[in-house]
Amino acid sequence: MSGTVIPPKSEINWQQVAAPQAYTDNAPNFVGELVQETLALTRRLFIQLQRRPSTLLAGIIQPVIWLVLFGALFQNAPKGIFGNTTNYAQFLGAGIIVFTAFAGALNAGLPVMFDREFGFLNRLLVAPLASRYSIVLASAIFIISQTLLQAAAIVAVAAFLGAGVPDAVGLGAIALIVFLLALGVTALSLGLAFALPGHIELIAVIFVTNLPLLFASTALAPLAFMPKWLQIVATLNPLSYAIEPIRYLYLHKNWSLNSVVMHAFWGDVTFGSTILVLLGFALLALLIIQPRLRQTLS
Repeated sequence: MSGTVIPPKSEINWQQVAAPQAYTDNAPNFVGELVQETLALTRRLFIQLQRRPSTLLAGIIQPVIWLVLFGALFQNAPKGIFGNTTNYAQFLGAGIIVFTAFAGALNAGLPVMFDREFGFLNRLLVAPLASRYSIVLASAIFIISQTLLQAAAIVAVAAFLGAGVPDAVGLGAIALIVFLLALGVTALSLGLAFALPGHIELIAVIFVTNLPLLFASTALAPLAFMPKWLQIVATLNPLSYAIEPIRYLYLHKNWSLNSVVMHAFWGDVTFGSTILVLLGFALLALLIIQPRLRQTLS
């Protein structure tokens, strides 16, 4: 009786032949995929801005109007009321730069909130992303880039109005200060975008927070001009720690990290200590939102 001859199994993996890239890359490049996803999501936000540039233009025109009007309003103010300068635009420029950065970063959660309400965020959460934190990173990069652009525009307008321009190192210090403040406020805004039920509540928080923090800082007037209780509030306000070093750069050509930029109720605050305060504020904000981000993005 003749036996049935069973041909040997082919050792060729036809799936590997059809898709060799899926087998040659045994260890996926997590960092590369994260960067690619973040850049793609950031590009989407810039495309939206390109289609609707009114947001960026309004973010530049409004502080310019403030700078021009307030500068004209206090043009005849008594000498010495604003420190070592009689040019109120030079004094106000730092406050307008910081407030513009603060207001722009405070709105960082709105695009994420609208993505939530329109269902696009749910599509991203079920997509095969290397890390869902790329959603947060893209929003942060977009807002901080837009904030730095607006700050550069304010610096240029203030120079045109006679406030002058700090040197290259000073401009770098301004960029660092704006970056740290925008990073911390952006983190808090994104955390609110994932925590609050809708955009109405987020806009309410923005409106309630915006102007009180402005007037409770040294943006519009020096500490010596305020009552005692408001001086205490202003020295606890993170905006003051961004305004005062930038203002010192405008008013003093010679500066260092040991230069005293603010006289708080507990003692003198140096230029370097304001950087450390802003860095601590940004790190604290990032730590605060971590539980909410893990809950939402996990």
